[in-house]
Amino acid sequence: MVTFLRYWGPVCGYAGLIFYLSAQSHPEEHLPFVTHFSDKVLHAVEYAVLGALCYRALRGSGRDAWRRQAIPAAILLASLYGLSDEVHQAFVPFRESTWLDWLADTVGAALGVSAMHRMLSLRPVSSIPEALP
Repeated sequence: MVTFLRYWGPVCGYAGLIFYLSAQSHPEEHLPFVTHFSDKVLHAVEYAVLGALCYRALRGSGRDAWRRQAIPAAILLASLYGLSDEVHQAFVPFRESTWLDWLADTVGAALGVSAMHRMLSLRPVSSIPEALP
């Protein structure tokens, strides 16, 4: 259970934060800096973090099948959450739901997963064999 919470706790916590902010009619009141950026950039950054967390959780799983499919599975999970978020926003007053936001969510998730994959696959310099003369 501790391992599960270590890997999936941040995913669930972050997804809850996304849900909370999506339920706000005027999220810029809670996060005033959002007015300085494009809506699509914010969606991409938000879901890049979610995608990275999903990838980390899947890679940390005890199941080999999940670890082998971590890249597409993490992108799919984050993208589906983005889709559910857009449906959720359709019912929030003064908010709108668009497929372009979902596309930005999915692109952001793919970027976040890619970045986390690269970061986790870096090997320490000490593990690289020295070149022979």
